[in-house]
Amino acid sequence: MKHLIILLLLFATAVQGEEYGFVTKYIDMPLDHFSFTTNTTFKLRYLVNDSYFSNDQPIFFYTGNEGDISMFAQNTGFLFELAEKMGALIIFAEHRFYGETLPFGNESYSSPKTLGYLSSQQALADYVYLIDNLQKKYVNELSSLRKLPVISFGGSYGGMLAAWLRIKYPYSVLGAIASSAPIWQFQGITPCQNFNKIVTDVIGALGSATCVETIKKSWSIFRKIASTDIGKQNISKTFDLCTSLKSDDDLNTFLNWLSEMYTMIVEVNYPYPNSFLVPLPGNPVREFCSRMDSVNYNNDDGLIKALSTGVQLFTNYTGTTKCNNIGQTASPSLGELGWDFQACTDMIMPMCSTDEDLFENAAWNFTEYSDDCYKQFGVRPRNEEVPILEFGGTEIETASNIVFSNGLLDPWSSGGVIANVSAQVWSILMPNGAHHSDLRSANELDADDVKSARLFHEKHIQKWLDKFYFRNLPLDIYTARLKSKYI
Repeated sequence: MKHLIILLLLFATAVQGEEYGFVTKYIDMPLDHFSFTTNTTFKLRYLVNDSYFSNDQPIFFYTGNEGDISMFAQNTGFLFELAEKMGALIIFAEHRFYGETLPFGNESYSSPKTLGYLSSQQALADYVYLIDNLQKKYVNELSSLRKLPVISFGGSYGGMLAAWLRIKYPYSVLGAIASSAPIWQFQGITPCQNFNKIVTDVIGALGSATCVETIKKSWSIFRKIASTDIGKQNISKTFDLCTSLKSDDDLNTFLNWLSEMYTMIVEVNYPYPNSFLVPLPGNPVREFCSRMDSVNYNNDDGLIKALSTGVQLFTNYTGTTKCNNIGQTASPSLGELGWDFQACTDMIMPMCSTDEDLFENAAWNFTEYSDDCYKQFGVRPRNEEVPILEFGGTEIETASNIVFSNGLLDPWSSGGVIANVSAQVWSILMPNGAHHSDLRSANELDADDVKSARLFHEKHIQKWLDKFYFRNLPLDIYTARLKSKYI
C-alpha cells in the first residue's frame, strides 16, 4: 500500500478561513542539477505574497509537496499569521512534476526516461536554486546584508523536504519547521505495522470499538461477495461506483480505495469543519463511526450497508457527488501518480498490516513491491535504504535549527521525530493534533497543544533570526532592530 503523504496538505478554499492571495511567478530551472552535460531547463511555478514584507526581513519558504502548490498555500494559514508579525516575504514553491510544473508538459509522465527527473533530490536542488534567486532579488541594495535569511516550512512530505533542505543545504536556509514529517518511515527504522496500528487506535478511541470490528470483518466478506459477477455488481451499486467492478484487480483497487479513505479520515480529524481533502464536518472520525454504527446488521449484506453508510461521510458529505471514482481518493489536485513513482524510487516506505489493526492482513514484501513498481512504471527501486543513504536516517545529530512537530492522532507520527535529537534539533508533540494541525490557520476550536506548538515555532524562529542579524548586521543597526517589533 503506497499511502499518499500528503501527504496531503490538501486543496480547497478551507471552510475555516479566508482565501489567501498570491502573485504567480515562474523561474527557468535546470532539468538536471547533477549533470554538466545538459543545459535543458523548464518553468517552475512559485507563489509570492509580499503583503507583509519589509526590508531585510526573512523569507518564509514553503517546500511544495506532491500536488498543486495552490492547495498547500490555501491550507497553511500559520505562515501568513506569522509573516504578518515578522514582516516576512511568503513563498510557496511547487514541486517538479506536480501541479503546473511539468518539465515535459503533457509528456512528463509518458515514460521512465522523463519521470526519471522526478525525485526529492532534484526537488531540493530546485528549491536551493530558487532561494538563491530570491535572496538576491529581494535584498535591498542599500542593506548591510548580503542575503536575506530563509526559514523553510513544510507539512508531511513537504515537512520532510523542509528538514532535509536545512540538513543538506544549511547555507540556503537558516532553519526549518517540519510538521508531520515522517523522515524515519523507512526500512530498519520504523516497524512497518506502526502506521496502520495508529489508524486503528484512533478510530477505536475517537470512534468506537464496534466501528473497528466492522471494518476488520469486512475484508473477507467483500472477497466472498465479489467472487461472483452479481456480487461485484451489488458492491458497485451499494458504493455508487462510477464504473462497476469487473475483475479481481478491480476489487483490489476498490479495497485499496477504502483503506486510503479510512486513513485520510484519521489524518484530517480536525475539531472544525474543513475541506482539506474533501468537505468534512469537525471531528470526522467520530461522525464516520457514528453513521456506521447506526446501522444494525446481522448478516454480510447488512455489514456492507453499514460500511457504505459511514463511507458516504467522506465521499458525499455535501450530497453533490454523483458517483465514486475508485481511482482517485481525494482532490484531483493531488499528484497521486507522481507520488506512486516516488514511492517506487527514492521514497520507499515499508507498510504492512497484521491482526493488531483493522486492515486486511498484508506482509511487507520488497520483491513483490519491486515487481509492482516495474509493472506500473518500468522501474525498480534500487534498494530499500535509498532514503536513509541519501538523507542520513536517524543520524542527524550534526544538524541544527530544526523543529519537528507531530500530532499523536496522525498516523504519520509513526515515522516522525518524537523526541529531541540534540540541543538544536527539537521535537514538539501535540497529543490532540492531526496531520500538520499546527500549520493550519488558528481556529478557536484548536486544542491547547496545537496552539502551544505554534508558539514554540515562533519562539525558535525569532531566536534563529536574532542570531543571524547579530552576526550579519553592524552593531548599531542590530541594536536598533532589537528595539523594533520585528525581533
